[in-house]
Amino acid sequence: MDAVPIPGRLVWQEALVARVVEQTPRVKSYFLKPMQWSAFVAGQHVDVRLTAPDGYQAQRSYSIASAPEAPEVELAIERLAEGEVSSFFHETVQEGDTIEFRGPIGGHFTWRKGDGGPILLVGGGSGVVPLVSILRHRTNVAPDVPVVLVYSARTMDEVIFRDDLVMQAAEDPLVRIIVTLTREAPTDPRLRAGRIDAPLFADIVAALGRLPEYAYVCGASAFVDAASRILIDAGLPFPMIKTERYGGDPARA
Repeated sequence: MDAVPIPGRLVWQEALVARVVEQTPRVKSYFLKPMQWSAFVAGQHVDVRLTAPDGYQAQRSYSIASAPEAPEVELAIERLAEGEVSSFFHETVQEGDTIEFRGPIGGHFTWRKGDGGPILLVGGGSGVVPLVSILRHRTNVAPDVPVVLVYSARTMDEVIFRDDLVMQAAEDPLVRIIVTLTREAPTDPRLRAGRIDAPLFADIVAALGRLPEYAYVCGASAFVDAASRILIDAGLPFPMIKTERYGGDPARA
């Protein structure tokens, strides 16, 4: 499942910020138009670099939220309390600005049409971002592949891409989206309260009628570890579980 190497893809370049859209009080989507851009695979990420007038540089990695077919590269950036790059984006970057970035990067946490399904996507917090890229790509190129997205967020206000996910679930009978809130009792009966647990995955497998072909788990380290253990206990072979984690990693600031 490794991505095909693209010559020159790690060269730093400038990208125009075409649009900025607020997703939640702490997350904004930045739609970029790079000067040069090669095709990417759903699930990959890019590096972003800031350079101060005195030469000081800060570099961070952000997952791509858009599908490979989209005309712009969407980065959904969460503002962290001590994140110097994320704070700069939220406080300073506006439509019409340019930023320096390189990519696409990553080959393990990716999905292509030929990989098939069913697909299970499990995200915690901003870990949903690369999963949304996979979900959007699947809708564009393989709408016959069943997919389940399990998304754990603390509160309803922190559910990223909320409107898009609701619309996707309503319009596509082969897409099931389960949103579970850990710090708030949901008022919407379609939502679930509590953490992801073994009974939830047992229900998912029963609904699919089989184990998923692949499971993609992304979020903080503790979340990824807990979800992966539950999947293994449910009978999913370890090699079929793809993980990406960001807890405690400054590259996610």
